[in-house]
Amino acid sequence: MTSIGLWRRGVAAAGCLTVFAFFTAEVPAGQQTPSAKDWSTVIEMLRSPDPVVRVSVACARNVFNASAAPAIPALVELLEDAEPVAPEVCREDHRRWWGDEQPITPGEAAARALVHIGSAALDPLLKTLANSSAVARRNAAWALGALDDQRAVMPLVGLLRDSDPNVREQTAWALGAMNDARALQPLVGALRDTAAGVRRQAAWALGAINDANAVDGLVASLKDSDARVRERPRGRAPGHRRHPCRPQRRRQRQPELKIIQDSGS
Repeated sequence: MTSIGLWRRGVAAAGCLTVFAFFTAEVPAGQQTPSAKDWSTVIEMLRSPDPVVRVSVACARNVFNASAAPAIPALVELLEDAEPVAPEVCREDHRRWWGDEQPITPGEAAARALVHIGSAALDPLLKTLANSSAVARRNAAWALGALDDQRAVMPLVGLLRDSDPNVREQTAWALGAMNDARALQPLVGALRDTAAGVRRQAAWALGAINDANAVDGLVASLKDSDARVRERPRGRAPGHRRHPCRPQRRRQRQPELKIIQDSGS
């Protein structure tokens, strides 16, 4: 029986936390891969009316990988879900730790799951950049930055003109994380954004790309009216909390994966 099959059997018996425990269990070697029926159950739970269930499923380890393509449409739908959930839901021991005060959302957890699925999620994520929901666009931008596929660079460059400043800010992070010189001039332009948060993130991204062609823009940012923009070229990525289910850094050069929150640092 697959781990998803075990998880299904635990649903009725013990509720969401046990569901999560079944879901995150290691799958013994030689065990069969999830069936279409298994994935149907996963998708059903991703669409649960209970946000705790949605987050628990999306955060499940050892489930979302290259074989999880059947779940991509449901995860993409979840990207616009901003329902707050207690952060310990995504922890294996379900305990709250210092620094976990801010809630997580199903959309953030879905973004992480899509990154773990890998290249099969690229095109659906790119399409989400045109979604009417700013929350979905922001989570998709984070996922594309974490996925680190250079085919996403130019679509993300276009997203720097998004109407929502939180989306523009997250997009600037994604471009810095991807470390592609094609983003240099658009990021220099973002240093003139009306939103200070976007300017801060753009300054950090230019520093992360670390290209000599960014020097003039970074020097200009030292004269910004916002003190945190002036500090950014010399500092770390903006002090927003980490994405609650962030994947490990894929390359040593890649900066810490962050997700932008509406609140300041």
